[in-house]
Amino acid sequence: MSQASQQDPKLARTLILEELFDLSLYKELRSITKQDTQQVLDELILVETQHLAFWQKFFNSQLATLDLGRKLKLRFILLVCRLFGATAVHLVLEAIEVYGVRKYLSLWKSYKGQPLGHALEGILLDEFKHEDVLVTQLTERKINPEKIRNIFLGLNDGLVEILGAVSGFFGAFGDAATVLIAALTTAVAGALSMAAGAYAALNSEKEVKATECDKKQFLGEEAGSSEMEEQPLASAFFVGGAYIVGALVPVLPVLFGAKDALVSLLTSGGMVIVISTLLAFLSGMDIKRRILMNLVIITVAVSVTYGIGMAAKTLWGVSV
Repeated sequence: MSQASQQDPKLARTLILEELFDLSLYKELRSITKQDTQQVLDELILVETQHLAFWQKFFNSQLATLDLGRKLKLRFILLVCRLFGATAVHLVLEAIEVYGVRKYLSLWKSYKGQPLGHALEGILLDEFKHEDVLVTQLTERKINPEKIRNIFLGLNDGLVEILGAVSGFFGAFGDAATVLIAALTTAVAGALSMAAGAYAALNSEKEVKATECDKKQFLGEEAGSSEMEEQPLASAFFVGGAYIVGALVPVLPVLFGAKDALVSLLTSGGMVIVISTLLAFLSGMDIKRRILMNLVIITVAVSVTYGIGMAAKTLWGVSV
């Protein structure tokens, strides 16, 4: 066994299994995709096969079977890709690429100047010069990952904000009908605010880009296009709509008869786990850390808003 593997056998196992996972996923995806995607997957399969062989040799390991957790993850991703088609496949490819680059850069910083660090340099060159280019070219033609992330962020914002409102209103009023009216009013106002903010931000960005383009034309420089991929009005619609959908998660239990904030908290907690997992996967972040962070956020939000509601009821006699 190599010196690197003796120092950190867990790291050796992780690097080999993650390359094996990517290779297995690409092979499986090839059977459910169209020709242009299959061509990209063929090239990715070739690279991942080389990477897997490299790490097995580097760590002197014959590990070649996925563990149970990764097998279940593989089946789940394939199920999602079968259900949602090409868009899901392209998002998965980009997410894996982002995660791989971040992972290897982080390890390279930690082991720079050591044998493992030198080994990572070759892998990173493949990531930057080949895999990243292939995946970017494919996904740019098919999807707008930034828009999809914005939708999930809108869902998350609406859920957390209105869950806090529902909690605070229950603390202050205690009456489900009043809580429902107040929460729905807040949700609509929040959605309109989010949509207006998205529209204003993108509209301003569009104006700045057009000004820069005009400036370069005046100076005789190559200006490029001033057109933006995201249109302000469409983005405002998606962000506001996503906010409303997220807001409905804590509101619906009240609509169906919940008498306190507990049911809203439980349903929202479950949805937060789903949204956090998707966001972390698409952004290449650590999934467990993202879930924990968002669960802590909604716990704090519920505690603070409920406390404020109770204080308002006690100090100022707020009642229904």
